[in-house]
Amino acid sequence: MSGVRTRVAPSPTGDPHVGTAYVALVNYCFAKKHGGEFILRIEDTDAARSTAESERLILDALRWCGIAWDEGPDVGGPHGPYRQSERSEIYRRYADELVSRGQAFRCFCSEARLHEMRAAQRAAAEPSRYDGLCLTLSPGDVQRRISAGEPHVIRLRVPNEGLCVVSDLRRGDVEFEYRSVDMQVLVKSDGMPTYHLANVVDDHLMRITHVFRGEEWLSSAPKHLLLYSYFGWEPPKLLHLPLLRNPDKSKLSKRKNPTGILFYRALGYLPEALINFLALLANAARDGEDELMDLHAIVRRFEVEQVPVGGPIFDVPKLDWLNARYIRERLTPEALMDRVARWAGGPERLNRLAEISAPRIERLSDLAPLVGFLFSGRLALMRDDLRVAKLEEVEVRQAFALAIRELDALPVWDAAGIETVIKRIAEALGKKARDAARPFYVAITGSATSIPLFDSMELLGRDLVRERLRNALALLGTPSKREQEVWESLLASAQVPA
Repeated sequence: MSGVRTRVAPSPTGDPHVGTAYVALVNYCFAKKHGGEFILRIEDTDAARSTAESERLILDALRWCGIAWDEGPDVGGPHGPYRQSERSEIYRRYADELVSRGQAFRCFCSEARLHEMRAAQRAAAEPSRYDGLCLTLSPGDVQRRISAGEPHVIRLRVPNEGLCVVSDLRRGDVEFEYRSVDMQVLVKSDGMPTYHLANVVDDHLMRITHVFRGEEWLSSAPKHLLLYSYFGWEPPKLLHLPLLRNPDKSKLSKRKNPTGILFYRALGYLPEALINFLALLANAARDGEDELMDLHAIVRRFEVEQVPVGGPIFDVPKLDWLNARYIRERLTPEALMDRVARWAGGPERLNRLAEISAPRIERLSDLAPLVGFLFSGRLALMRDDLRVAKLEEVEVRQAFALAIRELDALPVWDAAGIETVIKRIAEALGKKARDAARPFYVAITGSATSIPLFDSMELLGRDLVRERLRNALALLGTPSKREQEVWESLLASAQVPA
């Protein structure tokens, strides 16, 4: 198979997810097995949520996993730019082409009107789909409204009848009735493309031959195939990968279990073990086959036909077993100590740790009990440990629940931003900041006193902080959806600026 080109296209809107590594690995393995090229593209059209810091973390996490790309925003290539935010003129040209041919149209419907339309469709048990109102506008009406500066989007024109057949390399032919396919927004009112237009244009221009992506995009495939048809382009081969699952078969989500690549790195998992584990989720071991394998062996044995259709279980005990085997069977004592040194952090992290610890120790031996929490996984806490002066238990629950949400939304993970979040939560609870911080000391460090809290949280990293707060909250009682909504409304009224 010659000329194979695959890609992974993460959105830089949060911390790197193990699902991103899973999808990247499948695409990498297929490309390399067939002598092809693997491309990394950044889908950052969501300007409000995309950050340069998130992009950096994604690239660093994938590199740590051992996955390298032939083209991308950091290494360049002949089909750049590789950030969608830098390709706006390209998308605009293709969107205008669709409009000029009547294959897309300008829609001026307000959010209120769209909300009423969807509510009526739900009441009538009809598919949620744009009703085509703006298709009836005359060219003159459209031009007058544009000239008046009326905000609008560009939507895909979808047939009202007929079938779209999506050919999936593992699922076979999947049929969709066009009357159930929405007239998707292709260009938002701010002029930025949606995923659907940008994805199709980029995959064509970057000569992507095979698209392996999560199964959540299967329902969008008819829209993408329609765009390929309108442009007269040959679509890539499609494979929709099953979502990773928790042991209870629910979707792998940070609300239930740790999902961040950086979490597993912080806990001391080896990248070889994590990639080995993800590879076994994509291609299970055959009878009599040793499950311990390096990336070269993973590529060599990879077969599309062996990719499961059902969601593989993210079995952490299996990952622990693989990691232990790597440590015992693949690392010499010297190599193990080198890994330990790298895991503990580079000079910058250790220097920061020394700076904030020095005022609190008298002997070097005082350091281990003081900062041991920074090098631990889950803390052994009891419910009584989280009872602190000046806060009722329900207020501690509120503080933790709000912090999990607000800290996840921080664009930059640093002590200053973390402090601002805790102050806002204290304001919402009507407490002094130092009193509101007390249960966080226990949840994060395992002690009522330690090195400075906000610096500690920065050094731990977002993933470990989230997991410790989630576990502490579970000890007190995870809030109901209604409780969460009420508490968030309290935070919204807090006077400390975000």
